[in-house]
Amino acid sequence: MQLTAPATGRTDTRPRTRDADGMAVASFILGLLGLLVLNLFLGPVAIVLAAVSLWRGTTRRGRAYLGLALGVADLAVLVAAMQISGTVSWSL
Repeated sequence: MQLTAPATGRTDTRPRTRDADGMAVASFILGLLGLLVLNLFLGPVAIVLAAVSLWRGTTRRGRAYLGLALGVADLAVLVAAMQISGTVSWSL
């Protein structure tokens, strides 16, 4: 005796979308945080998370694009600060 209906071949895409939404928010937060500290590490992580969330079809496309832009800005700030200070790292 079977108590549940047989599978119809459909797959539930909701967990995948929820994961992509979480990655979009995480990329935004890490990109924003990377402007202040650890921009060498947080910038690329924000870029990768934003790209993966966009590839998976997030419903929070704006946050993913902001995370992508902030990740690029993190690296730009790092390069500018390194040029100004003349060292490999920078401090205020």
